Amino acid sequence: MTEAQPSFRAAALALALLSLPAAAAAQPRDTLTIGISQATGTFHPNIESMAAKSYILGFARRPLTGHGPDWRPLCLACDSFPTLENGQVALETTPDGKPGMRVTWRLRDDLRWGDGRPVTSEDMRFAWEAGRAFETGFGGAEFYRSAYEFLSDGPRSVTLRFDKVSFDAGSAGGFEPLPAHIDRPIWEADRRNYRARTAYDTNTTNPALWKGPYRVTAVQPGAGVTLERNEAWAGPAPAFRRINIRVVENSAALEAQLLAGQIDMVAGELGFSLDQAIALERRARNRFRFEYRPGLVWEHLDLRLDNPVLADVRVRQALMMAIDRPRIVASLFDSRQPVAATAIHPDDPMLDTSLAPWPFDPARAAALLDEAGWRAAPDGIRRNAEGARLAIDLQTTAGNRSRETVLQVIQGQWRAAGVEARIANQPPRVLFGETLSQRRFGGAVLFAWISSPENVPRSTLHSEEIPTAGRNWSGQNYPGYRNPEMDALLEALPQELDAEKRRPLWARLQAMTRRDLPALPLWHRADAHVWPQWIDGIRPTGNMSPSSLWVTDWRVR
Repeated sequence: MTEAQPSFRAAALALALLSLPAAAAAQPRDTLTIGISQATGTFHPNIESMAAKSYILGFARRPLTGHGPDWRPLCLACDSFPTLENGQVALETTPDGKPGMRVTWRLRDDLRWGDGRPVTSEDMRFAWEAGRAFETGFGGAEFYRSAYEFLSDGPRSVTLRFDKVSFDAGSAGGFEPLPAHIDRPIWEADRRNYRARTAYDTNTTNPALWKGPYRVTAVQPGAGVTLERNEAWAGPAPAFRRINIRVVENSAALEAQLLAGQIDMVAGELGFSLDQAIALERRARNRFRFEYRPGLVWEHLDLRLDNPVLADVRVRQALMMAIDRPRIVASLFDSRQPVAATAIHPDDPMLDTSLAPWPFDPARAAALLDEAGWRAAPDGIRRNAEGARLAIDLQTTAGNRSRETVLQVIQGQWRAAGVEARIANQPPRVLFGETLSQRRFGGAVLFAWISSPENVPRSTLHSEEIPTAGRNWSGQNYPGYRNPEMDALLEALPQELDAEKRRPLWARLQAMTRRDLPALPLWHRADAHVWPQWIDGIRPTGNMSPSSLWVTDWRVR
């Protein structure tokens, strides 16, 4: 029995709990306990890209900009979204004669750190300087590389000059205020080791780190986080005095705790898998509200392209056609998740509808493997001319029952094609914090990316974004994909301001990723949000801005 499989005793207990009244029904609801399935490795907003951290910090931070539930860009820490029309975005020429842009954000005048100090342009200057010093190891390195000059004419004014033109220049991405009065001295003392010494991880409960409706008041590493109202917050008051985030990496245990009333809700961003939520809804629809939000979450298999086996595109294409994705989606997810042709979501305005998903075609897969020199053998596993077996390591987040099940299905389907898949799953904090971010995997890793609408995937596809020790592992091109044509396209696409002229560029990008398969697309995920009947106002977004950013809209009935 694996860790992710509930025992018969646990299943019986879960069924019995369905008949019990909600545990918190007669108690004052000033505390909310939320279950999530992953822990975060760091609390620093700009280091490592993890859904768990994004969700937790959504209660305690305010990035400059984001995307709302309607997928439209908006200001969160600023007072108006920069555009060409309102003059906060301006085309200009860089000092070396290249086309560039100047973008200005004005910070909200009521934004305060938890110690009462105003958030100012100096906090933005520190974030920019730390991001520009690549030894710091911030994510989104290209943003800082392009933002070559910081200007400010007052404590609320922030202007960046970029050496490139970009249609989404007003979106600040991960660029957000960092408390200069707390972390700048730490950074200046030792930039290369700042990642390990930042106050966000050595003094996480310091109120001065937080500027959202809540602040972090306790951390149980790997187990949970406690947040309490931030007295310095000047925006709408949140309904709950305290929010407890409980990390339950085993999905069966997460369900049992929800049914027992030990947690009140499960975050859709990283909670139940779709199949688990569908089964739970059939049994507990009277106790909880269920919302399935199709979103910009792309489940896929990242492939290690400098593995000699996977370096051959014919092998990658064969692996793709050996997976029966429609059958998996139908049997595990009630056909609620669209099979992916590429990373581009079916609702994205730049989708190339002429590109169909790769078909399930075992005969064509076998022919490609034959072409690549992998011949059938008596034991069912193909071998090359030297007698080496066609074997690939396969990993995902341990304890996630849905992903573990998917891997087992893929393992069986690949074996039918003559490929040995060796499963070795890891806890999320290890898989994301080390194995992926430092490229320690040797085969294929199943996980998801979440993005924003019309998001140019430079960080995951450009050759300059391959993480290396020399760059302190910044970048998210974990496969190690190198394609000069793709690099040129990723640099040209953001500079086209006319949406219709961008469309053919997007079509080329999708065609290349579909052909080259640096990652094997599986499906676009529908997140399952589960909350009690007594909460109103939760608005799942389906994009990289988590629902927790709008916690001040949450209300008790």
